[in-house]
Amino acid sequence: MARNATLSQSADGQASTLVWDCTAGTFDWFYDIDETIYFLEGSATISDGHAPAKTYGAGDVLFLPQGAVCRWHVESYVRKVAFCRRVQPKAVTLAVRVLGRLKRTLSRKQARNSGFLEAA
Repeated sequence: MARNATLSQSADGQASTLVWDCTAGTFDWFYDIDETIYFLEGSATISDGHAPAKTYGAGDVLFLPQGAVCRWHVESYVRKVAFCRRVQPKAVTLAVRVLGRLKRTLSRKQARNSGFLEAA
């Protein structure tokens, strides 16, 4: 049995923080988002089918990128905090960066023209 609760979510819905717990069992999970996990209690043995399976427990951190497929084996109980982020296409990320830089440049020019900043 698994449960989760959303602790926070970004205004644009692209990032969220969850607390999740699960009782004993084995299951496969497909990650359609980037997820960084911080294990709070218990343990889980996780395998991605490529590297050897590894057991994670309280205090461990694990990053699973979008597209990963993992087999989870929870022997008795596990609880984690998950930091989830939807991945934007590279073109969108680049466009946002360029627009941000352009906006900052224009703001500086406007501030100089209004006398708020002295020219360097």
